[in-house]
Amino acid sequence: MSSALVFSDDRLLPADPATRAIARRLYQAVAALPIISPHGHTDPAWFAANENFSNPAELLLIPDHYLLRMLYSQGISLQSMGVSCKDSTACETNPRTIWRRFAAHYYLFRGTPSHMWLNYVFYHVFGLRKRLQADTADEYYDTIQAQLQTEAFKPRALFNRYNIEVLATTESPLDDLRFHR
Repeated sequence: MSSALVFSDDRLLPADPATRAIARRLYQAVAALPIISPHGHTDPAWFAANENFSNPAELLLIPDHYLLRMLYSQGISLQSMGVSCKDSTACETNPRTIWRRFAAHYYLFRGTPSHMWLNYVFYHVFGLRKRLQADTADEYYDTIQAQLQTEAFKPRALFNRYNIEVLATTESPLDDLRFHR
């Protein structure tokens, strides 16, 4: 298996050439329009505070229930991935250790939408060209960490960069809505 990430612009389009041509035309007609996301996995406090994200694990892994469920289903404890328990069970707190564990098990996501999305983010957002795996974990972590500390990667800068017009969040009905202002 190649260690490079490769993308086709047509990866999500139908295989039939005639249908693919129609899909390309439809996509090109809307590609530059603002994004309206009815189901964003984001914390509105990110945009209210507009502070730099702390590290790759806390941004991309720990809040993503799809990633955590897959890892858990394969015998990897949530505590080892930094998810704290309501009881006194100890959990991993070192974000680099959490990231390395994730990278070592990243192969589990092959063929999933999470894998497709993360590879896109790694390639197009962070400029990473190698596959994420155990021996590239630190390179990934360091590259992402360095970028997360810049002005260009603050929440509002990303919101503007990706032309997001509306972003709905998925919160509990009991959550305080003060950050939505």
